[in-house]
Amino acid sequence: METPPFSWFIQRWRPSSDIFRSVITIPIVILAAILLIPASPTTVANPPAEPDPPHVVFIAGDEEYRSEESLPMLASILSRDHGIRTTVLYSLDEEGRIDPNALENIPGTEILATADMLVMFTRFRALPDEQLAPILEFAKSGKPVVGFRTATHAFRYPDEDLEHASLNRDWPRELFGQRWITHHGHFDDGKSPLTHVDPVKDSTHPILRGVSPFDAYSWLYHVEGGEDALSGEPTPLAIGTTLKSYHAERHDRFPASNPVAWIYEHDSNSGRPSRVFFTTLGHPYDFRSTSCRRLALQGILWALGQDESIPPEGIAIGRTEDWRPPNSGIGNFRPNRRPKPDEPMQKKDQVAPE
Repeated sequence: METPPFSWFIQRWRPSSDIFRSVITIPIVILAAILLIPASPTTVANPPAEPDPPHVVFIAGDEEYRSEESLPMLASILSRDHGIRTTVLYSLDEEGRIDPNALENIPGTEILATADMLVMFTRFRALPDEQLAPILEFAKSGKPVVGFRTATHAFRYPDEDLEHASLNRDWPRELFGQRWITHHGHFDDGKSPLTHVDPVKDSTHPILRGVSPFDAYSWLYHVEGGEDALSGEPTPLAIGTTLKSYHAERHDRFPASNPVAWIYEHDSNSGRPSRVFFTTLGHPYDFRSTSCRRLALQGILWALGQDESIPPEGIAIGRTEDWRPPNSGIGNFRPNRRPKPDEPMQKKDQVAPE
């Protein structure tokens, strides 16, 4: 007798028990549950893109203190150690060479339209409107700003130029806290330090992590005391005491000690930068000091909102002993140099790790 096909048994099998129904139902429920489990994040086809690194624009345009040397060095460390995108703009002559004495030409400022922070170290510039306007717009954007030394007198336009003359005095005071007033004297420039710098006692501010007292070659700027005061509500971070002074007979008017580093924090709707760090230091030899270089770099990081990247001992700042810029002084810049496509550029040993 021939065996019926399997389909014959299936057609005639009519299970009626609850057990059978359970056996069939349970696997279906399990399968449905598995299909409804969300996929693991590691299997997402298009994970979120990494955010772009912050972009900091440095403007080097002073003819006395070698900002064309110092700012690229600082920018290189920030780029190498902190992943920050940096651009350095310079005063250039008609041939496109770096010339701090070219008071009326800093090409490239339009890049500020998309930048995250501005660092200024300029002196007595008189830029054309197309180069000036991006700087003024950035200062009103609410984004952070950092200033070095001569940014207290960043611009100098003729007094009869009513449209721009306020930039000579009012603008730096409103932005950075003070305009140019006077200093305590050059003396033997570069031969010995002229200012002793002390971090503010008992301050726990992250900018001061790893910053110890040091001697600076910058002659002390007068910004406060006598008839003068920093504008607004600054937080002083470091105090300088002059070691020599042209004003030795007038310390009641121009005190021998003055703030050399301070900060501001502004409300985002104030029309001012959210964070401002300023220092009146900036002589090229100042950056041979571990503490001075750390103060500058950590001031930039703080202004950028990267407080958490500053460890308790302070950040690494490179080999200060290999920092050999020309001395300050008008006309002492290195001639016949042009900005490179991969600016900022410095000799590797000048920014090598400690």
